[in-house]
Parts: sequence; structure tokens; C-alpha cells
Amino acid sequence: MTATIEPTIITERLPSATARLSLTPTGSVPGLLDGAWWPRSRDLLREIPTLTDALDACWGRITRVTVNPTHWPVVPRKVPVAGHTVHVGWFAAEQDPNKVILFSYTVGRLDLLVIPPETDPAAAARLMAAATPPGGTRTACGLMADEAVSHNAAESRRREEEWETDGGAASAGAAAIGISSSSPRR
Repeated sequence: MTATIEPTIITERLPSATARLSLTPTGSVPGLLDGAWWPRSRDLLREIPTLTDALDACWGRITRVTVNPTHWPVVPRKVPVAGHTVHVGWFAAEQDPNKVILFSYTVGRLDLLVIPPETDPAAAARLMAAATPPGGTRTACGLMADEAVSHNAAESRRREEEWETDGGAASAGAAAIGISSSSPRR
């Protein structure tokens, strides 16, 4: 995927909802992630102001954000937020594609798992909980891979249950010997 870098600043602020965010408890043992963020879209111009609104009050002014452009179609260089501008950078190979890094003068650095906007609410809740244990040792890519495996296993179970409900092995065995459920028996 190719990232587009937008050098202009949009002065008009788009309306935003509250950020869907989960953070590790303050003062806890540091881990690889400081929490998780579930944006509503892949539009950084719209999502960064929402995220900084939620974090500025408790973590100090966010001044810089870095992303991996894999999941962001447009990466703006600057994003206007309440009272200041956030500079955005991107690193294709160096940064986990499922993570956003935020920098603040007071806290330093926050690493957040980015949950894709299209994720269903149950999976997003699991990922938010998995990203916030104090001293967590899981990476953003590791958490996303675990969720994909879990989702695939659940989908396989659902298909198997559906198959069994529709006749399953009995129906397949009958078809193998040439018996159709719609043909009359002789």
C-alpha cells in the first residue's frame, strides 16, 4: 500500500465523537503497550483530534504522532487540534502497522494498539482488555494475530455447527451413496 503525504493543514475541524480508548492504569508497571485505541475510520485528520482531546487532559498535550502507513490511506503532515497542531510522521518498516505512537512533553511516549475501525464490538473489547494489563509483554501485531486466530476458530466452529444442523455427516454420507433427500425411496 502506498501512503499519501498531505503537506497542507486543514483549518476546519471536523465534528468528532468521543475516542474509544482503553489505557493501562496510571502508575502501573510499564509494558510494551500503554493501551488500545479503536478509531471510527481510517481518516487521521478526523481521528487524531478525537484521540488528543481524550488524552490531553490526563497525559498532557500530545505534540507528535507516528503511524505505519499500511492501514492509513492518507498520512497528513500536520493535524490541527484544540489549541495547537500535532505533527504526524510515518515509518513503514520500523513501526508495527497495528500501533500508533504519541509523544507528549509531560508523559513522554504512549504506544497504543490500533484496533481496525471495522472490527466487531466483541473483538474490539477483547483486544482493548488484552492491550491494557500492567507490564504487558504482547506486541500490537501479536495481539492482532491472536485475535485473527481466535476469530478463525470461532468461524470454523460456527460453520461446523451450521453444517451439522443442515444434515451434516448424515446428509453427506447419503449423497455419497446416491441417496437424495428430495428423491422418493423405493
